[in-house]
Amino acid sequence: MKIRIRLGLFIALLTCGIALTGVYADEKVKASKNGTSVGFHVQPKPLSEQVEKGLEYLVNQQQANGGWGQGGGWRSSRQGGRVEGADVQDPADVADTCMAALALVRAGSTPTHGKYAKNLARAVDFICSHVDRADKDTLFVTDVRDTQVQVKIGPYVDTFLASLVLAELKGKMPGQESEKRLVAALAKTVGKIEKNQKDDGTFAGNNGWASIFSQGLASKALNRARQSGYDVKDQALVRAEGNALAALDTKSGTFKSPAAFGGVGVGAGLARGGALSVGALGRPLSAAPVALSMPSDAGVPVYFSSNNLAGLQEALNTAKAGEKRSRDILADKNASKREKDKARSDLERLGKLQTAQKTAVAGLAGQLSDKRFVQGFGSNGGEEFLSYLNISETLVATGGAEWRKWDKSVTENLNRIQNQDGSWSGQHCITGRTICTAAALMVLMADRTPIPAALPTDNRNPRGK
Repeated sequence: MKIRIRLGLFIALLTCGIALTGVYADEKVKASKNGTSVGFHVQPKPLSEQVEKGLEYLVNQQQANGGWGQGGGWRSSRQGGRVEGADVQDPADVADTCMAALALVRAGSTPTHGKYAKNLARAVDFICSHVDRADKDTLFVTDVRDTQVQVKIGPYVDTFLASLVLAELKGKMPGQESEKRLVAALAKTVGKIEKNQKDDGTFAGNNGWASIFSQGLASKALNRARQSGYDVKDQALVRAEGNALAALDTKSGTFKSPAAFGGVGVGAGLARGGALSVGALGRPLSAAPVALSMPSDAGVPVYFSSNNLAGLQEALNTAKAGEKRSRDILADKNASKREKDKARSDLERLGKLQTAQKTAVAGLAGQLSDKRFVQGFGSNGGEEFLSYLNISETLVATGGAEWRKWDKSVTENLNRIQNQDGSWSGQHCITGRTICTAAALMVLMADRTPIPAALPTDNRNPRGK
C-alpha cells in the first residue's frame, strides 16, 4: 500500500512538473526551429502566490478590444496640466497593452501556448491594428495620446514597446497569416526607429519628465529584434549602445547623469567631454565625431543608471549571441575578406562591451547598498518599477551572489507593497495600475528573461517578410 501511495505521489509530482515546464520546453523547440537558441541564465523559480494574483488582476483588466488602459489615475489634457478624478477616461493604449502582454509572456504563455494564450493573441491583434493604421515616417504608432506613460517618459514609448513585444513573439504566432502580420508590424516599427534615430542614438522630440526610460526601451527593442533574427541595421544598434557607453565613467563604473552636462535633459557633450567617435565602437559610421545629447533623468540617478545599464546589457547579449558565428567565419577558408573583417570587428566590439558592462555592473553593486539610490524619487512609482526591471534583467544575465541578493531584496519589497486586489500602483508620476503591475510582475519573474545563446546562422531575413 505504501509503495502504491508513494508511486502515485511521484507520478502526480512528475505530472505537475511537466505542466509547469512544458510551455518553456516547447518554446525552446520552436526557437530552435526558428534558427535561434533562447534560454534562461538561471533556474527560474516557480510562480509565487503574489505573481499568480497579479497575473489574474491583469487579465481581468483586459478590455473587449484586446488592449489595456492605464488602470486609473490622471491623464494629461491637450491644453496641458493634469485631468484627475473618478471620471477620467481610460481608453486602451499601446504602451500599457505591451507591458501587460510582456508580463503574460514572462509567465510562460505565447499566443499559441499557455494559460494566457487567448489574452496574448487578442493583445497582439490590438497592437498590430494600431501599427497597421500608422504612417510609415513618424515615430508615432497610435492616435491615443496624453497618457501618463507618454507624458512622463516620452511620446514615442508606444512605438518602442510595440517593437519589443513583437520581437519577443516573432515566430510564435498561431498561423502563417498572423505571423506575417506580426513581422510586417515589427518591420514597420523598427523602420520608424531606424529612420528617426539621430547620429547620437537619441530621438528628436522625445521629451518627457524622465525620457531616459523610452531611450532605454528603444535600445532594448532594437536589440531584441536582432536577437529574434530580424535584420536590424547595424548602424542603429551601434548608435544606441554608443549613447549608453558615452555616459559611463570608466573609473567609477557609474553613469553620469544629464545634470553633469549643465542641466537635466540638456545635452552639452559627453560625460568625459568632447565627442564620441562611433568608429571606436567597432564599426565606423563616419569620420566625423558625434556629439551626444542625453535624455532627461528627472534628476534621479537610478533612472539614468538603470536604463543605460540595461542598454549595454542588451547590446552585449546581441554581440555575445553572434560570437560563434564570427569565430566560424574567421575559421572558414572560403569566407571573403569582407566577411572576415566584419567578424573581427564584431569580436572587437564584443570585447569592449564586455569590459564596459563588467565595469558598470561592479559600479552598480556599490550603489545598490545606498537606500537613497534604490528609492529613486523617494516613493514607489512606475519609474521605480521600470528601474528595478532594468536592474533585474541586467543582474540575472550575470547571475551569482549579487543577483541573488538583489532578487531577494526587491522581491520582499514588491511583495510587501502589493495591493489586496493583486495589483501594484504608483505613488507619483506614473500611477496607473497596468504598467506598475506589469513591471512589478516582470521584476518578480526576471529569472525568466529570455537571453539568446546564439543568433541565426543567416541573419539576413527579408525586411518585413
